[in-house]
Amino acid sequence: MNATEITVIGNVVNSPSRNRTQNGSVTNFRMAATERRFDSGTQDWIDGHSFFVDVECWGELGGNVSHSISKGDPVVVVGNIRTHEWESEQGRRSRPQIRAEAVAPNLARGTAEFKKTQRSSVAAQEAPESASDAPSVEELAEILGGREYDGAVGALQEEDAADLDPEPTHA
Repeated sequence: MNATEITVIGNVVNSPSRNRTQNGSVTNFRMAATERRFDSGTQDWIDGHSFFVDVECWGELGGNVSHSISKGDPVVVVGNIRTHEWESEQGRRSRPQIRAEAVAPNLARGTAEFKKTQRSSVAAQEAPESASDAPSVEELAEILGGREYDGAVGALQEEDAADLDPEPTHA
């Protein structure tokens, strides 16, 4: 199946709303992406055209969005864009809609604190059988001994000060 993937950077223009449907829970919000360009006449940055799009977030993503994102927040949305169509009194109508795969705060405009969601035991029971052989979080913590992977002994790859170049590499 071909899907048109898109990344949109903008601001949430309405409060996200969470609804239950026969297909599961969905959180919807609208966002606007406004171009910024430099006006050589005024020697200042000005707003250009705005692109408005509806965003739908299903399942666990929707729950996390409804608890984390508010009207006015700068966000980055990655997902598949499509045209939502319906009939109205004025005739056939349509507008763009993104089915989000990921939604994140735009850290170019502020800071955020990330909290991992705890998977419920119901979700663990519903996991595919191939995942049943995977160790639990507690087993992983025991295996890893509570160690961090940032240069710790036994890390996947040790840091070497000689490899840390203060300048970025340019291709």
